Amino acid sequence: MADGWQIIQGNLDAFLAAAGVTVQVAVFGLAIGFAGGVLLALSRISSFKPLSWLATIYIEIIRGTPLLIQIFFIYFGFGAISPLLNFNALTAGILALGLNSAAYQAEIIRGGIESVPKGQMEAARSIGMTRMQAMRHVILPQSFRLMIPAMTNEMVTLIKDTSLVSTITVVELTFVGKQLTSRYLEAVPILGFVALIYLVMTFATSRAMRYLEHKYRIPGYGEEE
Repeated sequence: MADGWQIIQGNLDAFLAAAGVTVQVAVFGLAIGFAGGVLLALSRISSFKPLSWLATIYIEIIRGTPLLIQIFFIYFGFGAISPLLNFNALTAGILALGLNSAAYQAEIIRGGIESVPKGQMEAARSIGMTRMQAMRHVILPQSFRLMIPAMTNEMVTLIKDTSLVSTITVVELTFVGKQLTSRYLEAVPILGFVALIYLVMTFATSRAMRYLEHKYRIPGYGEEE
């Protein structure tokens, strides 16, 4: 059997290409999740009860079922519903991660919105803003600052969850790691290198978000003056 480091060097291009796919899945999944999370959070706190109930039901279903089952359902199940929903593996993986993340981000965003003092909305309305204008220009900017720590955790989790799309043959890091392990029978160096790449990604994400957290920290929230 070949030396572990030689295997890694000889397949570095495959690792880098797979890492690129992992980043692509994570970024697009996070974007879908954020857009969906904002809509779900606003629906959840809406005074229109049917809309609030629908958002709550979606969030509870997604949070209460395994992500792997959701991936399988979108990849294998949607195509059975309609040919228009017959997604390729990469698209299905991104969509599944995005729809899953939307439920978790919705609760983070809702918590951030509800953490903003109610007087902020009242003050915005008193100067002539509509409720939507106040939400957009006053409440959401403050809530986004408050939710950075929780969003950091969600981003790190999503990056690690990209490994699950290997089960539907998306050629990302875990998929390549499994293939090379089967070929060379050197699990420790290959999977160790894969884990190292994931660690670099999650550490870089955490540090970047920590920088934003300190940069946009609101005095009086979570710290002493």
